[in-house]
Parts: sequence; C-alpha cells; structure tokens
Amino acid sequence: MSTPRIEVAQVVTRFIAGAGGVALRGVLPLDPDRYRVTFVTGETGPLEEQALRAGMEVVVEPSMVPTLSPHQDRVAVARLTRLFAQRQFDVVHTHSAKAGAVGRWAANRAGTPLIAHTYHGFPFHPYQSPARRAAYIAIERRLMPITDVVLAIGTGVATEALRRGLARPGSLRTVTPVVDGRVVVRDPLTRAAARSQLGLPDDVPVVGTAGRMDFQKAPEHFVAAVEALRHRNAVGVWLGGGPLLETLREATARRGLSDRVRFVGERRDVPDLLPAFDVFTMTSRYEGLPCAVVEAMRCGLPVVATAVNSVPDLVIPGVSGVLVPPARPADMARALDELLDDPHTAARLADGGRQRAGASFDAVALSTVLDEVYSGCLFPHPVLAAR
Repeated sequence: MSTPRIEVAQVVTRFIAGAGGVALRGVLPLDPDRYRVTFVTGETGPLEEQALRAGMEVVVEPSMVPTLSPHQDRVAVARLTRLFAQRQFDVVHTHSAKAGAVGRWAANRAGTPLIAHTYHGFPFHPYQSPARRAAYIAIERRLMPITDVVLAIGTGVATEALRRGLARPGSLRTVTPVVDGRVVVRDPLTRAAARSQLGLPDDVPVVGTAGRMDFQKAPEHFVAAVEALRHRNAVGVWLGGGPLLETLREATARRGLSDRVRFVGERRDVPDLLPAFDVFTMTSRYEGLPCAVVEAMRCGLPVVATAVNSVPDLVIPGVSGVLVPPARPADMARALDELLDDPHTAARLADGGRQRAGASFDAVALSTVLDEVYSGCLFPHPVLAAR
C-alpha cells in the first residue's frame, strides 16, 4: 500500500530570482513520489515556467502584494486561509517578509500541521525610521510562536534571528542559498565572449555586479564608486532590472557617466556574462547571503562587498575577498582600485572565493535539509503540541 505524498505549499511574494529562485531550486531535487509541491505567489515571473516543467503547480494570489497594505494584507490572510484549509497542505513553507507574515498567519488559522519560514534577510534594517523598524520586529516576534521551523540563510542572519527573539534555538537551522548549477569559469575565451556580448573593449578594466536595482542594493553607491575610481578608463556594469533602473540611467546620463556606467537590464544569461568582469562588487545596504556573490566566486572573480548580515560567511577579508562598510562609495572605490592595481592579490582572492563557494551551495544540500524538515509533519512534534 503506497504512502500518500506530503503536500507542501511554498509561499513567495514574487516568484522571481532571489528568494523565489532559492525556494524553487531547493525543492527541485525532492522525490516527486514523496512530495507534491505547490507554489503560492502574488506575482509570477520567469521561474513559473521552470516550476511547471518540473510538474509543480503555481497558484497566483494577487492580494499578496510586496508593499505594506493593511486592507490587501487582511484579504490575503483570509484568502490564503481558505486555500490552505481546502487543499489541506501538510506543510506551509513561507519565504521573506510579506509572504512570511500573511502566509504563516493563514497557515496557523487553517490548522496546517507544520509551518516553516526562511529568513533570506530581514524586513527591518538601519535605514528605516525607529518606529517602522520596531513595528517590523514586533510583527516577526508575534509570528515566532506559530512557526515550527526557522531556516536562516547564513550565520549572520541566524544569529540576528536568535538575538531578536525571532526563533527558538531548537527550531532554527542555518542553510546556504542555492545558486544556478551552471557555472561559466572565467578564462581568456569566456572573457572575450562575454565582453563581445556586452560590447566592451578587451583592454578596459571592468567592475560589475548583478542584482535587482532597488533601495536594498544601493545602485547609486555603485555609480558613485565607479565615478570615484582612480582608473578613469574603468567601466562599471550592472546586470539586472528593477524599480530604480530608469532613474539611475537618467541620473548617470546627467552626470556625464553614460560611457563609464552601463545598465544592462534583466538578463537570463548572467553566468555567461560574469566572465566579462575583472572584479565583482556588491554595494548593498543590507542583505541575507546573496546568490550573486556565490555565482561570482564560482566564476573565478575577486569580490569586493559590503560587510552586512551574512555576507562575511562568504567574503572573508584577505582570504576570499574584500569587505568595506556599507554606504561608503569612496571606500569601495579604493578597494576596487587596489585589486585592479594588483592582479596577483586579485587572483589569490579569486582562488579563495572559489574554494569558499563550494558544493555546500548546491540544491542537493538544501533539499536534504528540507526533506528532514518536511518529514516532521508525519511525526509528533513538541512545538505542534504546544500550538
């Protein structure tokens, strides 16, 4: 007699790269005879096609919007509660802030046997007003008692979750992000091919990054760092779209920097383009543990990044990269100039980064943890009994 499959709902606000990509890549290796996975999202994207090809279902709940909206949030909780109750999911696993809040409340109201949440980062950060920051922390603390398992991307995120009272020690597990399995290693051939695609000359230094152009990623600090470089012929390249793309393009043009800073926009071939860079940089104000840094290290690029959240899990100063304080473009420019001046150190850090970004960042490692977590819905669980 066959055992019924465990029904898992993965709840993500936007089914796009970042949290959505990690959520999808983590469940792809799960045994389809043991698990049936449904993605519930407020906004679909390129990942939907991949999930459907893998035999997963994608349910769109448009009331689950990224921004704070008391009316829409109440609607989302009500509609998700009905969905979870009707579908009788064994596990509801939420990701990031909005989906984590409305999804966990709904799963608790629907009586879901096991509720899990992944902190890819936090909805609160030092750049918010004290009142807003306190409100976010209070919401997360209220969700803690109804959350059976908390997964944190990186030790920095896990440590802060404990310190802030967002997870019980026994319920917390630290995991690594899952990156695209396809790696294009930087060598003379891949470098030339990538630069040809981007229309970049062979003889100019290139510093680049990949990510969503929003407040978190601080693209204006990237522009300021490129402008401040001593290497005046260097070109900065940003791979990725987002709400600040057009604003930054216009601002860069007004400052006469269009030839020195290039915004490529959204691309699906990022691994093919990374070898064009001489140095990878990340200017984020706050982060979890970004997949883009893992991908850059696997490509063989030296990395200069801001010292925020779990980034130091990967970027160890003098070993696998260079760390600078956030919101200091001048410091970022100096660190980039030093690596452009010193190819030997750049190569040594690139080798250290390649070793650091090893097999622990693949999908099988995360799916093994998920298998252990999700199977908890089949057995007595002390937290469940207390709920």
